[in-house]
Amino acid sequence: MPLGKSIARRDGHEIFDILQGFVKSQVLLALVELDVLSRLLERPANAEQLGLITGVSRDRMERLLTAGAAIGLLKRRRDNRFALTRRGAAILGVPGLVPMIQHNRVFYEDLADPVALLRGEADSKLSQFWPYVFGQSGDVPPEVAARYSSLMAKSQALVAHDTIAMIDFNTINTLLDVGGGSGAFLSEVLKRHPKMTALLLDLPEVIPTARKHFAEAGLEERVTLCPGSFRDVPLPAGMDAISLVRVLYDHDDETVSALLAKVFEVLPPGGQLVVSEPMAGGRRPEAAGDVYFNFYTMAMGTGRVRSAERIAEMCTAAGFDDIRIPRAARPYVTSALVCRKPAS
Repeated sequence: MPLGKSIARRDGHEIFDILQGFVKSQVLLALVELDVLSRLLERPANAEQLGLITGVSRDRMERLLTAGAAIGLLKRRRDNRFALTRRGAAILGVPGLVPMIQHNRVFYEDLADPVALLRGEADSKLSQFWPYVFGQSGDVPPEVAARYSSLMAKSQALVAHDTIAMIDFNTINTLLDVGGGSGAFLSEVLKRHPKMTALLLDLPEVIPTARKHFAEAGLEERVTLCPGSFRDVPLPAGMDAISLVRVLYDHDDETVSALLAKVFEVLPPGGQLVVSEPMAGGRRPEAAGDVYFNFYTMAMGTGRVRSAERIAEMCTAAGFDDIRIPRAARPYVTSALVCRKPAS
């Protein structure tokens, strides 16, 4: 029947789009690695010009540019020069996106054999990239801490923007950011709330980067830096609120439950817990959480992406109530949850 043929064609197209998804991502990586997007931002160019600059033959550069046009990042002009589309230009304008595209090379190596990853048959590349999730304070080499801090700082601007849009920080006077890295998230919150003071707790190896960041932002007098791992040092007490930004999904359930218990213990009655990170869809799976971040955390070796409902269950088990789950504008950037310690 005509209707059945139409559905079959549509399904076939969508299945093929899944199949070619990895190739699309590698086209994007090549455009970034060869600096093609940046060069086209300056001025349109043809395959021969870009090939000479990048050391790629004209024919193969033509193929790359045509592929970039097919996925909507470039457009071919009548004179056969290529230019950026709005989407292509946006890649260069989104904070942290280019470094994340380059970082995904490590993730894709782990996905080269997805069955081996699922069976846990080999050490993953990502577990070597993020060894801090396994260790105690003092275990992370300085160069690894710097790499971690740099990548996180470049992506946290969007996370901070979306979190602040979902969560009301106006009633918070003192905020503890656990696992705050270089302080990119905390800086954005402090800039928007001039009367707030804050503490940042992270590994000792990360603290120098955070100190430099806050000094450059003119915020050093409003932030106390606390070196240590939340696994083995007491959390500072007396805060109005504690934030866990892209922290829980790095760790297994046992570690998360222990951390939530520590947070509950040190918050005063009525104190708030803010959780912000990519989340799974729960009963209604969604692409960002249940595909990308699901397998990313699996490749890390210890983390797991959780639904907002699952995080809420764990918060309830720790003693929290008044749990709210605001609607996320961009789940592929972050989702959020906020809850309180009972007033009595």
